[in-house]
Amino acid sequence: MDFSFSNLIFLVLAVMLLQPLLSGRFFAIRREQAIRAIEKKRRSRVITMIHRQEKRSFFGMNVSRQIDLEDAQSIISAIKSTPDDTPIDLVLHTPGGLVIAAMQIARAVEAHPAKVSVFVPIYAMSGGTLIALAADEIVMGEFSMLGPIDPQIMGISAASIIAARDAKPVEHVSDVALVLADVSEKAVNQVKAGAVEIMTPRMDRADAEKLAETLASGTWTHDYALTPSEASALGVPVTVGLPKDILDLMKLYPAPVQQSAVEFLPFDPPGKRLN
Repeated sequence: MDFSFSNLIFLVLAVMLLQPLLSGRFFAIRREQAIRAIEKKRRSRVITMIHRQEKRSFFGMNVSRQIDLEDAQSIISAIKSTPDDTPIDLVLHTPGGLVIAAMQIARAVEAHPAKVSVFVPIYAMSGGTLIALAADEIVMGEFSMLGPIDPQIMGISAASIIAARDAKPVEHVSDVALVLADVSEKAVNQVKAGAVEIMTPRMDRADAEKLAETLASGTWTHDYALTPSEASALGVPVTVGLPKDILDLMKLYPAPVQQSAVEFLPFDPPGKRLN
C-alpha cells in the first residue's frame, strides 16, 4: 500500500483526536483502582466532585466547571444508594456554583445516617463550603481553603448591594438599585437559613447562626481564602491532615483529560471485599 502524504496527515489527525480519549480512559481506570483502595482501607463509600478548568475542544478551548443541578442529581443518587450504616468520604475541589444545587447536595450529606467526611485537598469555595458545613467532619490540608458563602447577584456581592443602598437616603436610590437590594436581602437571608438548617444537627443553634452570619453577610470578599486555622477559629469542625491516598487520588484528575466532575463507583459492601 502506498503511503502518501495525505495518509500521513490523516494518521496524525487520528492520533490527535484519539489521544485525549485514550488518556482519559487511562486515568479513569487508575481513578477506579485508587477509589476502590480507599474504600477498602476506610470501609467507606467514596464520592468525588472535582471541578477543574478543562480543555475539551479540538482547538483547546478552556471550559470552566461549577456546581450545577447535574452534579446535585448525581451526588444525591450516590448518597441515596449508599447503605445507612456505611460512612461516606466526599472529596471536594470546586470554586462553587449554583446555590440551589449546593443546598440540595448539602441536605443529602446532612441526611445520611452514617458519618460523612468531606476532604478538601485544595479548595472548596462558596457552594463547596456550604456542602462541607453539612458534613460530620471536614478534613483539609495545611494550605487548603474554604470560603465565604455570601450570595452573588449578577456577579456582585449581595451584601455590597445592600450596603450601597443603605449608604444613601432612599430618595437618592434608583428603582433598579432598590429592586436589586430587595433581591439581595432575600438571597442573604435564604443562604443564612439554609446554612443554619444543615449545621444545627451537629452544632448549637446559636453558634450555627453566628457562623452563618459571618460567612454569608459580606465579612470578606467572595474569593477570600479561609485557612484551616481561621475556619476552626470560627467554629467550623476542621481537621488538618489529608491522607496520602486522597492526595494521590487528586493527581489522577489532570485538567486536560478530566471528563466527569462527579464520580463514584457501584457500591461494594465491605464484607465482600478481599482482605
